[in-house]
Amino acid sequence: MKLIMFDMDGTLIDTEALIVEHMTSTFEAAGLTPPTTSQSRRVIGLSLPVAIATLLGTEVTPLAEKLADDYRSRYRASLVQAEGREGLFPGAREALDFLATWPDTLLGIATGKGLNGVHRLTQLHGIAGHFVTLQTPDHNPSKPHPGMMLRAMAETGAEPGDTVIIGDTTFDIEMGKAAGTKAIGVTWGHHDPHELLAAGADLLVETYSDLPLAIKKVLES
Repeated sequence: MKLIMFDMDGTLIDTEALIVEHMTSTFEAAGLTPPTTSQSRRVIGLSLPVAIATLLGTEVTPLAEKLADDYRSRYRASLVQAEGREGLFPGAREALDFLATWPDTLLGIATGKGLNGVHRLTQLHGIAGHFVTLQTPDHNPSKPHPGMMLRAMAETGAEPGDTVIIGDTTFDIEMGKAAGTKAIGVTWGHHDPHELLAAGADLLVETYSDLPLAIKKVLES
């Protein structure tokens, strides 16, 4: 059994503008200097309290938890006006549809986004039925801890050598490597290609059309 795991923000879904916008307003409302766009981009993929703590330069504290709650409220409140701002990246749907036809292959998600957000977005885009395992910070440590990948393999019965994570950040790559799996970096997300390779990515892809062949290569190597 092959298991193909996908990150969401920056890999499947283009949510950067919304995330940066709400991170800025959350910090400003608390009377704090907001992070720059670059700083906010760097922490996308981490669980929200860890991401905010990283921006604060601290461990996860009550302040980071409070800001995370405020961020969630702002994000939820904006969804009425967010139509069209959480789109799939070009080629993502076609790649998912194609991979779902592969025999003895399962698809899953490993993301820093909360489970409610995962359900909402996969249903919004009509791709919920593609995924058999959903791993989020609701029941796992934040990336790059390997917990999401280990739990996904335990749920599906896949072995590390038959499992790959597709992601746009070093957090994704490091998570996969820590779990003993393969890892493919995508170049359209939040971390630079050379960083993904330095983190241990087995291959990089520049478009979704390149992904199926890349998956075959890393799982057969």
